[in-house]
Amino acid sequence: MPVFTHVFADIGDRQSIAASLSTFSAHVAVLREILDGAGPGALVLLDEIGSGTDPAEGGALASATLKTLTRRRAITLATTHLGALKQLAAETVGIVNASLQFDAETLTPTYRLLKGVPGRSYGLAIARRLGISEEVLAEAERAVPDAERTLDRLLASVEARGREIDARAAELETRAAQIELERQSLQDLQNLETELRAREKSLDKSAREQARAYLLEARKTVEAALGQARAAVTEATAKQARRMLEEAIEKTEPESDKPSGWVNLEELRRRKNVPSSPKTSVQTTAAASEVSLRGLTIEEAEPLLLRAIDDAVLADLPYLRIIHGKGTGVLRDYVQAALKRDPRIKRYVFAPANQGGQGVTVAEFA
Repeated sequence: MPVFTHVFADIGDRQSIAASLSTFSAHVAVLREILDGAGPGALVLLDEIGSGTDPAEGGALASATLKTLTRRRAITLATTHLGALKQLAAETVGIVNASLQFDAETLTPTYRLLKGVPGRSYGLAIARRLGISEEVLAEAERAVPDAERTLDRLLASVEARGREIDARAAELETRAAQIELERQSLQDLQNLETELRAREKSLDKSAREQARAYLLEARKTVEAALGQARAAVTEATAKQARRMLEEAIEKTEPESDKPSGWVNLEELRRRKNVPSSPKTSVQTTAAASEVSLRGLTIEEAEPLLLRAIDDAVLADLPYLRIIHGKGTGVLRDYVQAALKRDPRIKRYVFAPANQGGQGVTVAEFA
């Protein structure tokens, strides 16, 4: 609210028998003072304006007073039960209807101000509740002008629609709060799932890298032991080389749950003949110079590729043909990445066009 320079009010009943002053006369006397002094910056409060006389004349005087105060730009709050004043808002710029909501079921006020909606008349409804006979009420209802009855029905419809809208708005607000809560919960779950997947991927990658590093180191140890065995010149050095080879092979074995394709100790002992006498070189069974990985996933192909490389190195083969097929190129890229990391591979190239082309990689050993 702004700061008001003047405040005027006509509230209550100032009738006086001694001063020959009726209710209407008392109201008119106050209205005269208000009209003489009210202007811009003034607040005017008028209770039951136009009452205490014939409704037609009282309504006309109230209408003229409110229009005058509006033109003077005074802020006016006026209450009335005169139906004629409900039309002012539609006829005059600067005047707005409002009403205090009334519960039609219990005939009690809700003390809620509704701006823009004129109030209904509940006079006959209250009379019925207070015991006036139905015969009298029926005759009174027939006497109400058609225009008044039409307006009352319209206002009743507006009130009912307003209650429906309020209830729907409350329902939607509750639902919106529930949806927001569910959305936040879903977002939290999605964030948790993303975090768990990232952690799982990181752990899997770390485990694979550690396993590869361990195997490469173990292979180096095996190769060093084989080299020493080949160069053995005495029985003692041959036994020492054999012992080193067995220890190195044991280190390449996982303690449990060995993946398929890993070479165990007994198998290597059967396949490898470590020398037991001076100047006896290591003998091996024939190793395949070609391995086929077509149609396999990377997880299935990895142990087969590593085993084929190990066998070829131990057999002193000059090269290994790896058949991976063309396909999408995923298996091919994995094979060449694994060859690039292996220090035993001198170089690798695709096979000639008439021998498989880009579906086959040929790895040459150092």
